[in-house]
Amino acid sequence: MNHPMKNIRIEKLTLNVGAGKNQQVLEKGLKLIESIAGVPPVKTITQKRIQAWGLRPGLPIGCKITLRGEKAAELLPRLLAAKEKTLRSSQMGPGNVSFGIHEYIDVPGVNYDPDIGIMGFEVCVTLERPGYGVKRRRAHRAKVGNKHLITKEDTVAYMKETYQVQVDAS
Repeated sequence: MNHPMKNIRIEKLTLNVGAGKNQQVLEKGLKLIESIAGVPPVKTITQKRIQAWGLRPGLPIGCKITLRGEKAAELLPRLLAAKEKTLRSSQMGPGNVSFGIHEYIDVPGVNYDPDIGIMGFEVCVTLERPGYGVKRRRAHRAKVGNKHLITKEDTVAYMKETYQVQVDAS
């Protein structure tokens, strides 16, 4: 019998487009993420100056969106279908899964938009168990115990069981 506090669930799903200092790519990325998720994304802003790359603080260099709850659970199967439900072992870590989608038209239900062209984006899934709120609460913040942490093996098992993902060893 599985203890209810050991059940794994999706904490958040993050979609990310990195554009660098090219503002045209950034505008296309904003439109792309909004068309996939149905929610307007936010721009990511540089904090550091990297002169070799032409970056300065305050410059928008990408966009992202974070989905939680039902919206995240709804969208994830479509994103996995774009990868043909096959991920590499190296794309999974302790409590998270990250993968890139090279062309957004691979996602079921998303049609080609000539304004966007062909573009890709990154998907990051963060997993948690009930009780993880102790690390985020304001009063009496605490660490999650080692026995309660999600291991890489737990992540692989969850993805295989819940989303029928095949995991290649590499």
